[in-house]
Amino acid sequence: MLETKLPDTIERKRTSPGLDRSWWLPLAVIIGLILFFSATSNTFATVRNLTIVSAQASTLLIVCIGATFVVLMGSIDLSVGATVLLVGAVSVKIENAADIGASIILVGALLGASLGLLNGILYAYGAVPSFVVTLGSLSIFNGLGLQILQGRAITFNSNALDIIAIGQWLPPLQNIALCAMAVWIAGVLIAQQTRFGRYMYLIGGGEIVAKNSGIPVRRYKLYAFILSGLIAGFGGVLAVARLGAAGPTLGQDLLLNSLAAIVVGGTSLSGGIGGPARTLLGVLIIAILDNGLNLLGISSYPQLVIKGTVVITAVLISQSRGTGALIK
Repeated sequence: MLETKLPDTIERKRTSPGLDRSWWLPLAVIIGLILFFSATSNTFATVRNLTIVSAQASTLLIVCIGATFVVLMGSIDLSVGATVLLVGAVSVKIENAADIGASIILVGALLGASLGLLNGILYAYGAVPSFVVTLGSLSIFNGLGLQILQGRAITFNSNALDIIAIGQWLPPLQNIALCAMAVWIAGVLIAQQTRFGRYMYLIGGGEIVAKNSGIPVRRYKLYAFILSGLIAGFGGVLAVARLGAAGPTLGQDLLLNSLAAIVVGGTSLSGGIGGPARTLLGVLIIAILDNGLNLLGISSYPQLVIKGTVVITAVLISQSRGTGALIK
């Protein structure tokens, strides 16, 4: 029978947060940001702002969970933001035409999975590097989404989606934040308790070793991209539900923010180290940073510089931990 246990080195890095700075460093950054923005802004440490931050971070967290599995196996998915745009645009059109209520979430998730399937086939079976595949699909999905929207925002009305996205089953958190946490918990369980999750670590830690062990590497690479697309599609519908419309800028900031959150959280770009549990830390850093800078009145241009610096710094830290492998 095929042995699916993780190698000891990967297992220790995955399950021993106290010994790994990829855990304590993001936690220290989060605490530092909270203290800094609490001292410099009177409105940061308020219940109302907590509600805003959690809602704004929800789509990012959802999208990041799927993309984390791709990065975990040493690849990359640059198309998640474009998937959110395309799924959001299609979902609004369908909802306005058919008024299917909350069922549009399933439609959006399936559409996202189909887009991920396309990426996965080209990558796993077409032998095209994931960077090239998803860079191309980013442009294609963006173009299709913008074509559907015709350069303008399209609104919709759905009481069911309003409740799911902006209702408050557990005040003061909006329901979209609860959905995001549910996705995160599911992602953590998948990574730590399932064969698929273990294989992601094995493939990222050493693809040749994984192949020699009898793991169907290409098939599981395909599964990873399908999962990434499915979760991005789910997030796209919820993002549209929260905003009440799909516009040309939908998902625009998710490319940079998702990569930043995943890497800052502690998942190495070389693969095999990290996982969805750590991604939550990265999402919190990006969300708190965005919110705090906005409250301080920092314009969007310096914010891009700051976030870009964060990404570069995180990659340098990641490389110092990893093996120096290239993204596949």
